[in-house]
Amino acid sequence: MPVDFGLALLAGPPPQGPASKWLDDLDAVLPQLQVRYRSLWMTDHFFWHSDPTHEAWTSMAYLLARFPHYEVGPMVLGQSYRNPALLAKMGATLQTLSGGRFIMGIGAGWKEDEYRAYGYEYPPVGVRMEQLEDTLEIVKRMWTEPGKVTYHGKHYHVVNAYCEPKPDPIPPIVVGGGGKRTMGYAARYADWWNLSDADAAKFADRLQVLRQQCEAVGRDPASIRLTWFGRLIVGKTQAEAEALAASPDVLYGALQGVQYTTQNAFVGTPSQIIEQMLPLVEMGVDYFMTDILGLPNPDIIGMVLEEITPKIK
Repeated sequence: MPVDFGLALLAGPPPQGPASKWLDDLDAVLPQLQVRYRSLWMTDHFFWHSDPTHEAWTSMAYLLARFPHYEVGPMVLGQSYRNPALLAKMGATLQTLSGGRFIMGIGAGWKEDEYRAYGYEYPPVGVRMEQLEDTLEIVKRMWTEPGKVTYHGKHYHVVNAYCEPKPDPIPPIVVGGGGKRTMGYAARYADWWNLSDADAAKFADRLQVLRQQCEAVGRDPASIRLTWFGRLIVGKTQAEAEALAASPDVLYGALQGVQYTTQNAFVGTPSQIIEQMLPLVEMGVDYFMTDILGLPNPDIIGMVLEEITPKIK
């Protein structure tokens, strides 16, 4: 099966600079990347420190209209931020209006500071996981069951809820995460499973858990698409790539204190990055969603398009 690539987008424009830079950079980069990249991915957060941050769903709708060559998805939506039935309706509408280019990525939610800041309750992780299960059940039923949908979960409920028109085709559902319970939901509900910021050893370890969860529910693990999300940091030399990985100019919109190394990202020369990616491909990963640090630098675009992605494909 061919390997696909998606571009993970920055959360917003840089702290120093015009607000238009986020879109200006995409206008410059995306026509070039479309020869190898098929999708765009937004994270679903309200703020990162004091950095400018775009709202994910509004951004996705805009991107689908502005860049018709690309599929678009979130990596991943926080289930707490939108009513599950409304989310199903939003996804169905976006799928219809985009001509089938929407991908639904969803998770339990985790960023406590934005929950508190925006007035959302922040229940314990076990409750958020139960809420995620309810959300997955409601979304799938509203997308696939004819007529009215009624469902009473532990936390979320719908009664005689309509979702018309149904999305056609049904958007792929991506469940991301490396916890046993999360992978149990992936085995039951997801079309794709994603693990973020993992090297080959960690991915192999978590993949075994996913296979166990699939066995527990009687699902063929081969029916779940394996995907990877994280940073791609390339330089003409290893030292150049490592310097880019540590540069504060390209790390806005990220977790404070995160160090990008080969333990959690692809870092190095084109040949070194190929060596880091191929073990994942051999495990069955056939979709890489990468935040390419340093865009819109033409040298970086050239290395990605001419040296890395052709070898992986």
